[in-house]
Amino acid sequence: MSATPDDRTPITGPIPISIEVTPTAVVLDMAALTRLVVGDVLDALLNADDASLWDRLTDLADVERTPDEGRLPYEELVADLAERASSRVPLYGPRPLELADRLLRVCGPRPVPSQREADAA
Repeated sequence: MSATPDDRTPITGPIPISIEVTPTAVVLDMAALTRLVVGDVLDALLNADDASLWDRLTDLADVERTPDEGRLPYEELVADLAERASSRVPLYGPRPLELADRLLRVCGPRPVPSQREADAA
């Protein structure tokens, strides 16, 4: 299914959502969400009132470990930073219906390229 110009226009809002159709999937691109999450993580790390996350990050960087050693401090820091990062995408007014309509249009049955065709590409 080829995309119409309307299908290439992002769904507008605080976090624009672009839709890309590949032969085997529909990909939602939310680059603005990525920037927001990175900003949230940096804000948490650089918080002058609570340097504990920064201290934990630098402790992880300073200690030489084998890949299997010290996974728990890394995973705990990831979990704590993820808690502080944005994860919701608000859609206002008609935007949820616009997103649903676009997804319904591009999610119809499509032929999947055979392995032979994929190898030739």
